[in-house]
Parts: sequence; C-alpha cells; structure tokens
Amino acid sequence: MPVEGGSSSGSASAARHPKQKRKAHSLSIRRTNSTEERPGGIQRGDMLDGQDSKLPLALRSNLLDLFGQIEREFENLYIENLELRREIESLNERLTGDGQAVEGGDPTKGALKTKASHSTSQLSQKLKTTYKASTSKIVSSFKATTGSRALCQLLKEYVGHRDGIWDLSVTRTQPVVLGTASADHSALLWSIETGKCLLRYAGHAGSVNSIKFHPTEQMALTASGDQTAHIWRYMVQLPAPQPPPDVSAPCDEDQDSSDREEGEVDGEGPCEVPTVRVATATLKSHQGVVIAADWLVGGRQVVTASWDRAANLYEVETSELELTHCCTHPTQRLVVTSSRDTTFRLWDFRDPSIHSVNVFQGHTDTVTSAVFTVGDNVVSGSDDRTVKVWDLKNMRSPIATIRTDSAVNRISVSANQKIIALPHDNRQVRLFDMSGVRLARLPRSNRMGHRRMVCCTAWNEENQSCNLFTCGFDRQAIGWNINIPALLQEK
Repeated sequence: MPVEGGSSSGSASAARHPKQKRKAHSLSIRRTNSTEERPGGIQRGDMLDGQDSKLPLALRSNLLDLFGQIEREFENLYIENLELRREIESLNERLTGDGQAVEGGDPTKGALKTKASHSTSQLSQKLKTTYKASTSKIVSSFKATTGSRALCQLLKEYVGHRDGIWDLSVTRTQPVVLGTASADHSALLWSIETGKCLLRYAGHAGSVNSIKFHPTEQMALTASGDQTAHIWRYMVQLPAPQPPPDVSAPCDEDQDSSDREEGEVDGEGPCEVPTVRVATATLKSHQGVVIAADWLVGGRQVVTASWDRAANLYEVETSELELTHCCTHPTQRLVVTSSRDTTFRLWDFRDPSIHSVNVFQGHTDTVTSAVFTVGDNVVSGSDDRTVKVWDLKNMRSPIATIRTDSAVNRISVSANQKIIALPHDNRQVRLFDMSGVRLARLPRSNRMGHRRMVCCTAWNEENQSCNLFTCGFDRQAIGWNINIPALLQEK
C-alpha cells in the first residue's frame, strides 16, 4: 500500500515507541490523504505518479480515500474501547472496596457478605463480558466465520427454471415437496432431500407469480400474469434419499452461486420430468395480472389478488366467484359484502388502526345482495326467497322478514322514504316498506315490463320526483315513475 514516509525521523519515532508502530503506520495513510500536510506544491497525483504501481491513478486515489475512512472508524472504536475499559476498572475498584468493607464488618452479617460478594462477582463478570463483546467488534467482520458452518449449512440447490423464480412454497401434507413459481411460465415440484425435479406444470400462458398448496389434498394453486389462477392436481413419488454430504470437507465460502454463467444448469432439467398442462379449474374474472392466490381454511375457497385493484373469492368446486355483491355506507367507513356461502359480512374501517369484520348468518341460500340505508339498517336479499331488514346496532336477529315466491336479486332502498325494491327471477318487481309491508307491484304484461329475469333496481329521487330503474336478462333497462305519497296513503 503506498504510504508517505521514508524519513529517518519516522524510523526513530517507531523505534522509540514499538507499541505504537501499527498506529503510526495507519496514521501515515491519513497523512497521505491530507492535503494540508503534503510538501508545498506536491499534489496527490504527483505523489502517486512517483510510486511504482500498475493500478490506475483514479483507482489508487479511491483506495486511499477508502483506507482513510477505515482508519477513522478504527480510531473511533479504539477510543471508545479505551474509555469503556477505564470505566470498567473504576467500577471494579469501587466494587472491590465495597466488598472489603463488608468483610471487615460484623461477623454476624455473613449472609450479607456472601450476597454482596456474589452480586459483585456477577456485575464484574457482566462488565467484562460487555467489554469483550465491544472490543471484539473491531475485528469480527474480518474473521473467517468457521462457526457458521455448523449453524447454517447449505442443504440443496434446486436448479431447473429458465427464468427468475417469483415464489416458492412447501406442501402441508405427505409427500412433502417444494414448489417454485417462475417467470418462465411454469411451476416445478422438487424433492427437498435430493433436489430432483419431480413434476412440471405448464398450463399458464404467462409468468407464474405465486404457488400455494391445498391444506389436505394434493392440489396446487398458481397465480399468473395471464390474468387467471389455476387449480391443478399432482401425483409425485419421492426418490430414494441420498447419503448426506460431508460438511466437514473444506469449501470455498467466497464462491457465490451468482458467479455461474447465465443458463448454466446443474442436475436434471425440467424437460425430463412429467408435465401437467391442463388445470382442474381455471379461475377467471380479473382484468389484470393475478399477482397472488391462496387457500382459505378448509380448502373449499380461494382468494386471489390482482393488479386490477380487486381481490376475488372463489368457490373451488364450481370455480365461480364467491362474493356476489358489495355496498358501502353513505356516511360512514363501512362495507357490506354478500356471498354464496349464505352469509354477508360487515367490514368496519372507521378506526384506522383496527379493521374488524363480522359475519352474519340469516339466510339458507346464496345472499345475492346486502345494502345500507341512510339510517342504521342493512337490508339483505337471497335466493332463499326472503329479504331481511337488520339494525346495525343489534345484528343478532332481523327486525323484519319479507317472504316472496321467487329468488331475490340485487335490491335497492330509496334514500328519502326507505322503500325497498325487490327484483325477482320470475320477472316481477315488488315494493315494500322497512317493516315488511307490501306497497305495490310494478305492472307487467306482453307490452309492458320485463320479459325475462329482473336483475337489479336503482332509485332516483331528485327534483321532487321519484323514479325507479330496473334491468333484466331481456337486454333492456326500464324507467318507472313511482307516486310515493299515493303508495303511503294506500298503506
């Protein structure tokens, strides 16, 4: 390392202070980096040019700057450790004095003497341990981590993908295998012990972004950039275990696996293993990349997350969306979602630190919709041919139940008069109040009304008039003028 020196005064100083030889050497580096102590008219480049080295001038200058920074770090640690050592010695002297005072006291205080001596010894040992730990950090980063070999050992490398690996997962049931999801449009299953590829799934048309295994069955769930999630079954047979490697053999810890040439593969490639190309179920509905997917408890439902800013819940058996409807409260941070599992859920986001969800069971079939009213009510409709009105302050049981002769689709409630509009599968649209009393049925004939199932209703109460809009599978939407005062009078 190029340093400034060579003078007789420097040698004499080193001879007078042999213990400071190492420090003097380090200080010479700092003097080399300092422009204040250089001879007049001599710059760093001139000094470096006069020394025999094959390194470029810029690189050598950069090295000198780095060594100067290292020296300053060592000096700070050294000064800190000296101060800590002086403090430890002072405390030891004080504790030793206290121990002697106890010994010279009343002989009847033997228990006190033993306890004081024991606590003194413990505190002294703790201080020494702290000092050793502090001083050891000066050179700990430069020692060879021989002990880490016994704590963290390389198990196996699983090489076979042709592009980056986004995700991995381990099965929850036997046989236990490792699954990897890759940007090469495939997912691979591996033997954990041998590192052998057991199966390849190639059903996706885009990058495979995640992989998760069913909690009890041999099924995998993968999410992909092709805007779908796939559920597929696998059957693998684990190979015979191989003898463990000799971990005591010396190895080059400095070798990094990233030093391999791109495309270099160890072991068997994925082309030599069985390939599954057809999914058991394909989950569609996202309009963007599906970035993740996972199983719910029990494995009968799965949830997916996509770049289209949506999370979908699916029924595994039918591959259909589990959630049927959602609605937000008009004035509060509340959300209600409806589901095929006969329940609806109330999501409370009013407290930013606590997001709670409550599940309500009041129907016997799919809940097609659940909506808020302007007040503190929730109205839910179901394929079980009932509509129920709930009080947000007490959701244990409905305050009103409306029974009909047909499945109910997406309901709506007028904001001012709280009139419930029920669209039915049998092409009917009925109006009820919040107590469950029927008010009217919209006219339907060959020339008026819907000819197929009515799917949804929506209210408009602006300009002192009340309009109701309906839509259905007959490919048309219809607007109706509702005379609310007359309806309420007839009630």
